[in-house]
Amino acid sequence: MSKYVFHRSTRSDMPTVVGGRGIELITADGRRFLDACGGAAVSCLGHGHPAVVEAIARQARTIAYAHTSVFTNEPAEELAEVLAGAAPGDLKRVYFVDNGSAAVETALKMARQFHIERGQPGRTQVIARRQSYHGNTLGALAVSGNAGRRAPYEPFLFRASHIEPCFEYRYARPGQSAEDYGREAAEALAAEVLKLGPESVAAFIAETVVGATAGAVPPAPGYLRRIREICDRYGVLLILDEVMCGAGRTGSFLACEQDGVTPDLVTLAKGLAAGYQPIGTVLCSQRVYEVFDSGSGAFINGHTYSAHAIACAAALAVQRVIREEGLLPRVKEAGCYLRARLAERFARHPFIGDVRGRGLLLALELVKDRETREPFAPDRKVHNRVKAAAFQRGLLVYPGGGTIDGQRGDHVLLAPPYNVTNAELDVIVERLAQAVDAAIAEVQ
Repeated sequence: MSKYVFHRSTRSDMPTVVGGRGIELITADGRRFLDACGGAAVSCLGHGHPAVVEAIARQARTIAYAHTSVFTNEPAEELAEVLAGAAPGDLKRVYFVDNGSAAVETALKMARQFHIERGQPGRTQVIARRQSYHGNTLGALAVSGNAGRRAPYEPFLFRASHIEPCFEYRYARPGQSAEDYGREAAEALAAEVLKLGPESVAAFIAETVVGATAGAVPPAPGYLRRIREICDRYGVLLILDEVMCGAGRTGSFLACEQDGVTPDLVTLAKGLAAGYQPIGTVLCSQRVYEVFDSGSGAFINGHTYSAHAIACAAALAVQRVIREEGLLPRVKEAGCYLRARLAERFARHPFIGDVRGRGLLLALELVKDRETREPFAPDRKVHNRVKAAAFQRGLLVYPGGGTIDGQRGDHVLLAPPYNVTNAELDVIVERLAQAVDAAIAEVQ
């Protein structure tokens, strides 16, 4: 590797990737890896899709960049129309940025200015959840509940309130129904709003399906509907973070559609352009937009690469491929198939406590004792051992530690491309099973 790149780890010895075709990544030394996680749930069409590659090249030949304080561009206008048409309810306004963290920052700023425009500048508080992850920039990290990522930067972070997550496998009482648990978990938001003072709360932010920190945790039945009611009662904006779980990853354009809920603002990135270009967005409701339009008429925000023409062209091509190839139904079918294969393979596995998720965002939670759900000791880093064992077998997975409370617990996340075949899913399950067994043998 180069002596000059500042990699994520200063001691890393990573192979160089030189190619990708479909679900496979190829390294300079000729090894091939099944990309079962799309990096971080990004590569939703796999690698080298010709329609997307051609759209990028065509746009580069036309216009790559013009500043959005002066110009709009055709790909941005067309993409916004596609996204607004796909989104539920009145999520009809689209604000483009260049990554998921920036999308979350933008949504928070949009919520703050919304209340200022309405004559309620005292609404400064944001409520989020523990065991959440919303991004690595300081504002996004401030509302994240990922203890490990927050720790070094705590002095820089603004104060946000964090309530209990909606995590049925870990926090429901024995014998408690999923619906009862969902209602109880949602009431934590009402209690926090009253504690802070309803007139001081600007927004509540949550991942519809929790991704990296807890491992593909879907909301309990009825949870989000109750959250929506609480936000409406107290004039709090609901922000749903679908950077990882949105843009078709769960089998619908937005994951929250399956819960019958429309937020005031929703963030998207990752699968929006499938990794072919960096892009993120905030979709806001017409109601929110009209407050800006009838007030100052300006959102005090801006990024150099907002609505970048090539990025928008790539995302537009990706969204067209998803529609034209019928990939949303395929995500549901493939997700059901993968979940069934995982359940079959790990049904009696003594060290797999839970198989969960939605669509093609699935996870295994690894436990020391299946009956008691006792986790492995954190210092054993079982999730990283599974990642390493999978890598040795030509499989890429996305591991996570601190699943339960930021310290204890291990999981492995899977997020293969929407056009994955059943045969490829079979190989993923088999290689993952071998990796899990090899990793756990090391700590026994």
